[in-house]
Amino acid sequence: MAGIKALVGLSFSGAIGLTFLLLGCALEQYGVYWPLFVLIFYVLSPIPTFISRRLSDDDSSSNACRELAYFLTTGIVVSSFGLPVVLARNSTIQWGACGLVMTGNAVIFLTILGFFVIFGGGDEFSWEQW
Repeated sequence: MAGIKALVGLSFSGAIGLTFLLLGCALEQYGVYWPLFVLIFYVLSPIPTFISRRLSDDDSSSNACRELAYFLTTGIVVSSFGLPVVLARNSTIQWGACGLVMTGNAVIFLTILGFFVIFGGGDEFSWEQW
């Protein structure tokens, strides 16, 4: 039952993060949908970790595959926070929209981190069950 509560909590926080992202795009004073390109980063960010967990045999020690996955994931996350700032500095979007998008980024990436913390361990709950 704890796994279902965690899954509901993660889906709720993901919905909140996407709401911030859409507010940054769809509010009448902003009206520009360029910040939606951060959705690509949301999809790409867990992929290196999934691949490294699939390929690595030992969970206790660090290895090159896992460290490369952490490096690539960090680059993807930093890029998703940098894109709204670059768009705002270029006057493509307004700074208020940049703030909303960055708030949505923080909530979504904390949700992804929570997913890996809750369902990533070798306990009785696993993401493979869902």
